[in-house]
Amino acid sequence: MAFQNPEADAFHWLVDMFESVEVGLVVLDLDFRVQAWNGFMEHHSGITGSQIKDKILFDVFPDIPQAWLTRKVDAVAMLNTRAFTSWEQRPYLFKFRNTRPITGTEEYMFQNLTISPLTASNGEVNKVCLLIYDVTEFASSKRALERANEKLAKLSMTDRLTGLLNRGTWENLVDAEYERYRRYGQATTGDFQPSCPNDRV
Repeated sequence: MAFQNPEADAFHWLVDMFESVEVGLVVLDLDFRVQAWNGFMEHHSGITGSQIKDKILFDVFPDIPQAWLTRKVDAVAMLNTRAFTSWEQRPYLFKFRNTRPITGTEEYMFQNLTISPLTASNGEVNKVCLLIYDVTEFASSKRALERANEKLAKLSMTDRLTGLLNRGTWENLVDAEYERYRRYGQATTGDFQPSCPNDRV
């Protein structure tokens, strides 16, 4: 009868999840040498874990903002707490091409980033884990919605035929300018000088 080894099974499951999860997972020491590089990162970078092991991240990816990432990692290590960055703050950390057919309009993968501290047996942080989430579909949808809203806002302010500001927009501008004059007692600025035939002598 064969005895099962639960610790070996657990390790096997962890390795399997590490390689197959649809999230980029990179472990760095505090000198930014790569200690772990999962299947997601291999697939999108074209670089295997064995090729990048113990390499300094910035040497392999020189376009990564070194000063910015260093500040982030230093803060995580010093405070022993996680840090987050969304695609709206920085579109991506790794400049991976977008491979999703649904969001083919985007050239690069938009990413959210989590930086987590990893402690040694003595409780000191000696490594960090970067989790890279592909949020291209969400980012693309939001950007498309923002573009549509901008277009609608412009259409609502202009005449469709001439492209000039419509009457409603002019009335709003006049009201705003009058309110500014009433409140501050200042003449109209050079940015807004509507001409009126009755003003001419």
